[in-house]
Amino acid sequence: MPSVINIRPTRLEYIRTKRRIIVAKKGLKLLKLKRQALILEFFNTSKTIASLRSGLQAELIKGYQAIRMAEMLAGSMRLENEAMKIPQLSKLQITPKNVMGVRIPKIEGGKSNQALTEHLLELTPSINEAIKAFHNVHKMVIDVAEKETTLRKLLLEIEKTKRKSNAIENVFIPRLLAAIKFIIFRLDEMERDTFMMLKTVKRKMGEREQEALLKKEKEILA
Repeated sequence: MPSVINIRPTRLEYIRTKRRIIVAKKGLKLLKLKRQALILEFFNTSKTIASLRSGLQAELIKGYQAIRMAEMLAGSMRLENEAMKIPQLSKLQITPKNVMGVRIPKIEGGKSNQALTEHLLELTPSINEAIKAFHNVHKMVIDVAEKETTLRKLLLEIEKTKRKSNAIENVFIPRLLAAIKFIIFRLDEMERDTFMMLKTVKRKMGEREQEALLKKEKEILA
């Protein structure tokens, strides 16, 4: 924004600057509302992550218990051999989604396929339970990763929105208000100058008219 020195003190510039102030205040209000919504989403996501981590911890404990049980019943060698035969899960796909103007990743995939389902039917119940438990762990890790990435991006957007609103509120709008004040001052000053000039012109015209009248009277009396 130009300094007040470079602003033309005209009524048109006054109207334009007033409009810019109105637009800036509306933009500031929207930014503050957006920041509040982002903060709310941030805390909701934080709660979701805490819940997911708690569930993940419980599922890990369940998975390790299932592995120990499978190892006791089927033997470590059988367990290792079956682990090597487990079909791969579907590949992960990351697609962006928009949350209040913030692009965050949506992670999909990593699901069991028909081959894995058929393979589980061939295993002993203890090994089957161990594989299912860690398959759940895999899905929960993906969910946690997605939410934690969302949390980081929300935090960055909150800080970005805060910087923008601070710049508008503490720099941009004060400069526009200073420009309005300068324009009003210069317009008043020019109005006073114009008034004084007209007053001077009127006085001089009156003096000339008076001189012309006196001169005419002298000519009549001569």
